[in-house]
Amino acid sequence: MTSNQKNNTLVEEIMKSLISNNSDGIKIVLETLFNLTMKEERKQFINADLYERRDDRIGHANGYKPKNLKTRMGELELKIPQVRGLGFYLKSIEKGCRSEKALKLALAEMYIQGVSTRRVQKITEEMRSFEVSSTQVSEATKELDGQLEKFRNRPIGEMSYLVLDAMYVKTRRDGSVLDTAILIAYGINRAGKREILGVSTSISEAEIHWRDFLKSLQARGLHGLQLIISDDHAGLKKARKTVFSSVLWQRCQFHMM
Repeated sequence: MTSNQKNNTLVEEIMKSLISNNSDGIKIVLETLFNLTMKEERKQFINADLYERRDDRIGHANGYKPKNLKTRMGELELKIPQVRGLGFYLKSIEKGCRSEKALKLALAEMYIQGVSTRRVQKITEEMRSFEVSSTQVSEATKELDGQLEKFRNRPIGEMSYLVLDAMYVKTRRDGSVLDTAILIAYGINRAGKREILGVSTSISEAEIHWRDFLKSLQARGLHGLQLIISDDHAGLKKARKTVFSSVLWQRCQFHMM
């Protein structure tokens, strides 16, 4: 079959799908186009079509792997082309997968901010026209765990200034809503660049919580401090003197005012 014949057949299939399937026809068309594009991408990757013998081909097709991709038009049932023994990564579907991941992260963010799973489910159904169960919403939050742990445990290195503060947020514990302290550390390096060094959740600003938090910063390699800036909270004051006793301290002017 020639290239023109293939194109005519494809156009004919698309037209039939649109005519015979009403609103679902768009979804079928998208599936057809996605699958065709991915097959073409595999063809270019191995430098040969199916069953085509060429001296310069670099691999062999190895069937297809089913994958469901959620889009605004509904869930697409795709057939992902495989290549035997080579690392083959589809660029044509990468954007769709990123959109799906972005949606999951948005679900996680809404959940973290206190939006109920039922409400999140309703929002996503209105946005994307497909159902998301409350279990999926809860499980989506787990995707942040790896990135969060990597951020919280990354090496710190030399910092000239350390700014310490805390904020309080409402959290649910054992069926009750309580105030929870979020301990935050900002670092400023020699180049003047500021970054968040660490965040810790505690039940209060008691000395033991601040002390453990500061020791964790120290264990991650924080050194070279010339000045610590914070408010005059009693718990923080004791912890600072215990962990960084030789570092100068300046009271935060904003808190003092």
